[in-house]
Amino acid sequence: MATTTPTHSAAKGRAPRGAAPARRRPRGLGGSRGRTLNFWLFTGPFLIGLIVFVYVPIGWSLWLSLHNAQGTVTPTEFVGLGNYADMLGDGDFVDSLVNFTIFAAIIVPITYALSLTLALLVHRIRFMKAFFRSVFFLPTACSFVVASLVWKMSLFNGLRYGMMNTVLGWFGIDSVAWLASPHPPWYWLVICSARLWLQCGFYMILFLAALQNIPRELYEAAAVDGAKSGWQTFRHITLPQLRATSVAVVLLLLIAAYQAFDEFYNILDEGRATWGRPPLVDLYLQALGANQDYGHASAGALILALLIALVTLAQGRFLGFGRGDEK
Repeated sequence: MATTTPTHSAAKGRAPRGAAPARRRPRGLGGSRGRTLNFWLFTGPFLIGLIVFVYVPIGWSLWLSLHNAQGTVTPTEFVGLGNYADMLGDGDFVDSLVNFTIFAAIIVPITYALSLTLALLVHRIRFMKAFFRSVFFLPTACSFVVASLVWKMSLFNGLRYGMMNTVLGWFGIDSVAWLASPHPPWYWLVICSARLWLQCGFYMILFLAALQNIPRELYEAAAVDGAKSGWQTFRHITLPQLRATSVAVVLLLLIAAYQAFDEFYNILDEGRATWGRPPLVDLYLQALGANQDYGHASAGALILALLIALVTLAQGRFLGFGRGDEK
């Protein structure tokens, strides 16, 4: 009678020699249910904050804009679109929109050109690149309020011993009252220079990151084809490669110009100088001024938000934001 050898029976109970040992499945959450739970654990706090601090205030502003909410945030008198009609007929609010248009027309192209120029210079230098990158980016960490007060009380204070008037005195030019009158509108120089100093470093970093991603082979191929380094390669290679970044920078600059508040409010005597008041300052004074008219302020804020969205969408479509690269 045949008997089973020990070797044969042991082989049935263990893996073949040379085979990888089977991996144990990790304990814990697994499968589609675990992945779904992990997704909500990571995104849940962000979504809660988005709903509480963004969507709820927007909905509340919409509700206030449809009611007579003077001196209260729980109004009961429904006025429909009356607040919107009042804001569009308000001369100060319309003038503030005009002021924004002037501010955006000045600050957007100058910031774009200056930040791109700084990025090109930092990208080309061969030594102390990290130092210059940090120096140009450092003003971004400064508070808008602090910078505005320095510009107003030290650089452009209108007195003879102010820094800018001191520099003008070296060339025999009389002192200028930079913020005393809208004629001539020297206050635009003060506000725009403060904004340029504060934000150029941030957009320089964006352009610098895009410049570092341009393949060197493109410039080498252009040199083989006889293209001259400088304006020719910048126009036909560098600038087209920066198209996506340029569109994003212009859109960010436009939105930031719409939201300008701190420099206007602090430089122009807390909004009392009506000849240089942007929309947000006007809405701030509507809501927190003597009348505390939250209905009209909410209507103006939604008009401004709608205007920002329309201009952004129109500009994004004109500049091709979101389109794939042309082949």
